[in-house]
Amino acid sequence: MATVTINGKDVEIGSNERLNCIQAASKAGVEIPAYCWHPALSVVASCRMCLVEVGDKKPDGTVAMQPKLVPGCQTPVKDGTVIIADSQKVRDARKATLEYLLLNHPLDCPTCDQAGECYLQDYSFNYGRGYSRLNEPKNIKPDKDYIGDQITLFTDRCIMCTRCVRFTREVSGSAELQVVSRGSHEEIDIFPGHPVNNPLAGNVVDLCPVGALCSKDFLYQQRVWWLKSTNSVCQGCSTGCSVTVDQNEDKVYRLKPRVNELAQGHFMCDEGRFGWKYTHSEERLTVPQIRSNGHTTSQAWEDVLASVRSSLQKAATGRQKLAAVLSPWMTVEEAWLLAVCIRSLSPQAVLAVGPVRVTGADEHFPKDLRGHVIEPVKFTIRAEKCPNRAGVQAVVAHFMDELMPFEELLRLASSGQFSAVYLTGGDPQGWISEMQAEAFSDVETVIVQDFLPSPVLQHATHILPSGTFVEREGIVVNHRGLAQLIRRAVRGPDGSRPDSRILWELSGRSGLFQPEALRAEIAAAVPALAALTNPALKTTGVLLETAQQTTV
Repeated sequence: MATVTINGKDVEIGSNERLNCIQAASKAGVEIPAYCWHPALSVVASCRMCLVEVGDKKPDGTVAMQPKLVPGCQTPVKDGTVIIADSQKVRDARKATLEYLLLNHPLDCPTCDQAGECYLQDYSFNYGRGYSRLNEPKNIKPDKDYIGDQITLFTDRCIMCTRCVRFTREVSGSAELQVVSRGSHEEIDIFPGHPVNNPLAGNVVDLCPVGALCSKDFLYQQRVWWLKSTNSVCQGCSTGCSVTVDQNEDKVYRLKPRVNELAQGHFMCDEGRFGWKYTHSEERLTVPQIRSNGHTTSQAWEDVLASVRSSLQKAATGRQKLAAVLSPWMTVEEAWLLAVCIRSLSPQAVLAVGPVRVTGADEHFPKDLRGHVIEPVKFTIRAEKCPNRAGVQAVVAHFMDELMPFEELLRLASSGQFSAVYLTGGDPQGWISEMQAEAFSDVETVIVQDFLPSPVLQHATHILPSGTFVEREGIVVNHRGLAQLIRRAVRGPDGSRPDSRILWELSGRSGLFQPEALRAEIAAAVPALAALTNPALKTTGVLLETAQQTTV
């Protein structure tokens, strides 16, 4: 262990940790402000906001301080390092740096999207002057409305931290952004004819510490102080990026990546960032229905659920089998509730995992300009486009000796093997085709639980309008067995219900849905999911090593 002293406070640092002054100070609860430094990017030490006093503690206890201030982002710490981040010398340097950055910065906080989460605002308040000494006109640079399909650049707000430039070179590898000109004329721009449209482009908006780079999708939509943030997991692919869902009055406005080294690190892809719009689709299913001969006979939830129970019980006593399709978009808890419910009615009931959508091949970053992957890989967009295939397979494997492919279930259904089938959807791009849906045309009872229309609805005897990922709570397991928690962010449209509530009531369990008690039940029953009671599940998530072995 190494001991580092920050503002007179000793902090223990692991012998294998390679930290700079900013990171070491953070361990002591001391903020060293910085604009250009980011833990996932290279160090350039250009903003000079993190200047600190640094010295070394000698064996005899004396401290030898360096005569000049040094950038904290570029200065590694070791055993005996002494950092002073609150001296008058440091405070004066920060004030001078902020005054320089604000010389030409426009005073447009009232109209800037970054207001409320802007480093320049925060640092000016905490470390800067309360007034400007500049009496000359500001150097105003024209904005660049088009540097990408999803991004706009307000050039006069830029403080030249170059985070965005380094991201496109070091993480996406596409290198569309550059610094042009020099001195007071320098600014960020794209290479002609090469807009920032790479699959990770939206991350430059998150990286920008001021309001220079803004998302066209979110621009002028909401003030950030009205937004409520909820931790969740992206549903775009099996990478399972940790995200926050920002909403106001039950309307989602944006998804942002949440730092999690066990999942994806600091970033997320644009497919996941902008792919949540279906949660507010006008095509959402909102009316529970019982259908008979093509006619709706009831639209009350109590009647529909009672009819579903009765139909399943009747099917369980017949000579034909009962079956259920568990969608890889379900949470582990929802899959468990449905599996237990169906198997309690018929121990021979067939459980199958729904279709797993795979698009192309895994896409790794960074890439060079020829499209070749550059090692080490820093981000991956998975070809497998469902968020919880591993978790649902672990549940099904507990009940079935062998995992049944969805195509095999379709074959059995079309040959008249089932008297009732419970189908769960959840893929926003569609999970079943017209031809596949025909396999259920002669099944007596077809129960469909989904939030968007699909071809199988024409054969449904019961329709249960369910919720999207922003309306549910539960566990999803990514491609490498990382179990993470989705939390409910908004209420669904009137008439729909979260999947967990539907299945909880269908199972005949009393009271409200109790996720933690259900996880304890699952952990006790399924060895592959035993870690679901780990407290770390509420923060970074838990790696389920056994689940990785039992799932394919």
